[in-house]
Amino acid sequence: MIIVLFIAVFAGTGISETSAQCAMCTINAEQGVKNGNTQAKGINSGVLYLMAIPYLMIGALGVLWYKRYRTANTSKSS
Repeated sequence: MIIVLFIAVFAGTGISETSAQCAMCTINAEQGVKNGNTQAKGINSGVLYLMAIPYLMIGALGVLWYKRYRTANTSKSS
């Protein structure tokens, strides 16, 4: 049940284009791209990557906790 809720929440929040930068970084990246700087294109992807790591770690810990609790709970009821 928890996994279904987890998937539903993240599927519902999927946005095709996400900006994960402060206003100052966004302006610098946009100006860099307009001026032909190819390095500025990866700033948004890098920020999103750094933001995703803690969420993935918390999700993995949640799955491990759920599996451990589920196996411990089924052992007691048998």
